[in-house]
Amino acid sequence: MIAVGQKLPNATLYEFIDEATEGCAVGPNAFEVEKLTAGKKIVIFALPGAFTPTCSAQHVPGYLAQYDALKAKGVDEIWCISVNDPFVMGAWGRDLKVGKKIRMFGDGSAEFTKKLGMEFDLIARGLGVRSQRYAMIVQDGVVKTLDLEAPGKFEVSDAASVLKQL
Repeated sequence: MIAVGQKLPNATLYEFIDEATEGCAVGPNAFEVEKLTAGKKIVIFALPGAFTPTCSAQHVPGYLAQYDALKAKGVDEIWCISVNDPFVMGAWGRDLKVGKKIRMFGDGSAEFTKKLGMEFDLIARGLGVRSQRYAMIVQDGVVKTLDLEAPGKFEVSDAASVLKQL
């Protein structure tokens, strides 16, 4: 499992873009973690799945509520990562009205999640391989803090807990 002080592994994450910009078409766009994290302070939080109860009611809304406070502490970007496809993550972001405040990344094949050692096997429950719930602060691609939730818990990866560590 990834640890504090280690560099994030490079992987491709996918984000659904609602409006075309230079270099980004409408629809799913691929991004390399290594390039996106270079020179930035990023809060990354990951969760088991889009549209799931805790994730929709508490996890993402908490980061939206703390957006200004996180930005005031020097955070360049906030990422939400789930083992879902970018279409689902885009729809979920629109449903929760994240706008441009939180980047909703799909890790549909769990490439990034597995490279971090954060996969969670829910095959027996019909949910496939998912991500564990965690939050980290990353500076220039290096993990500065890492808070992994115990199974079924939501106590250390929330926005207020991350804010205290900045």
